[in-house]
Amino acid sequence: MRIFNSSPPSEAQTRTRILEAAQRLFASKGFDGTTTRDLAQTAGVAEGTLFRYFPNKKAILVEVATSGWVEILTDLLTELSEMGSYKAIAQVMRRRIWNFQKNADLMRICFMEVQFHPDLRDRIQLEVITKMTDVGEAFFQTAMDKGIYRQMDAKLIAKVFLGMFAIAGFSNNTIIEPDASPEQMLQMAEGLADIFLNGVLVKE
Repeated sequence: MRIFNSSPPSEAQTRTRILEAAQRLFASKGFDGTTTRDLAQTAGVAEGTLFRYFPNKKAILVEVATSGWVEILTDLLTELSEMGSYKAIAQVMRRRIWNFQKNADLMRICFMEVQFHPDLRDRIQLEVITKMTDVGEAFFQTAMDKGIYRQMDAKLIAKVFLGMFAIAGFSNNTIIEPDASPEQMLQMAEGLADIFLNGVLVKE
């Protein structure tokens, strides 16, 4: 009888396993507290295999902390471009809060490790924060040009918009509980959108 063995994982699959293992370990133990042996065991590969894909542990950290942002940035671009109304901010807020919570490990790694790795901080600033801010700035500038938003500094508005809910990814309890229901997340998103669009002062 012929026995069929499962084919070995592809290089892309092995690389993904290493990055997923690193994200879990860096989030729970920190970069310095994680050894390459830990990484290899969690990923289910030989320790030497790590260095076939990455020159050192630091390179794994940089890849983990930046690659996850590609999906986040793409989602933001899509949402802003498809938004039917410039006033429908609550929809974007709700999806962003959920997305940041889904990527809590990634957020935690970025928050912890950028304090100790200036090169990582600079790369995230250049490749992620600057791009997200530019996208937001263009979106809000268009709204101001159409007379929907009052004339202000579009870049500052973009930074406030991103900053209001991004902090939820760094601390589960800062804005909303990690086990919040969809209704609670919607209520929080609508509250943030209301503050963002209307401020907190009573209008005279």
